[in-house]
Amino acid sequence: VMVWLRRCTHYLFIVVVAVNSTLLTINAGDYIFYTDWAWTSYTVFSISQTLMLIVGATYYLTFTGVPGTATYYALIMTVYTWIEKGAWFSLGYPYDFIVTPVWLPSAMLLDLVYWATKKNKHSLILFGGVLVGMSLPLFSMVNLITVADPLETAFKYPRPTLPPYMTPIEPQVGKFYNNPVALGAGAGAVLACTFAALGCELNTWTYRWMAA
Repeated sequence: VMVWLRRCTHYLFIVVVAVNSTLLTINAGDYIFYTDWAWTSYTVFSISQTLMLIVGATYYLTFTGVPGTATYYALIMTVYTWIEKGAWFSLGYPYDFIVTPVWLPSAMLLDLVYWATKKNKHSLILFGGVLVGMSLPLFSMVNLITVADPLETAFKYPRPTLPPYMTPIEPQVGKFYNNPVALGAGAGAVLACTFAALGCELNTWTYRWMAA
């Protein structure tokens, strides 16, 4: 009984983390609406995507112990996103800029590290975290360049208001040195290691909770 309770708890965690990861990353294309703060927003959204992907993917990967499950987790996120964005598209919201599964290649790198280091958890945290953190902003930019024209989309779907924290005081020329990919990759590479460690630790916490 305890084995099945423990197993069901893990699957429940996977579903919860996957859903929340998707909800937090689903707006990752919204920076195209903030024309003055576009690249600032791009950097922030890239970091949020990186962290949400790696914490769930690492948790799933270390739970199963099977290289490949991180990519499967990213696929879950992708399908959830297609469903959600499809619903929004029916209401007239733009769909094209997020349909590309940008999380899959980064998750593949995570799987590759886990496999290549013979399931070494510390190597997974360090190397996997750095690779995911550095790669995802790059894949997101490729997605943006190949799929959507930010200005065209911003003018086609104007936002009537901006949240106060995003309202520009003046046009932010040269914000973050005009290199949002580099800044997102740098910050993501550092923070992703921490979140990879959190993903690993989630296994320990859930086991202890179920055993109590």
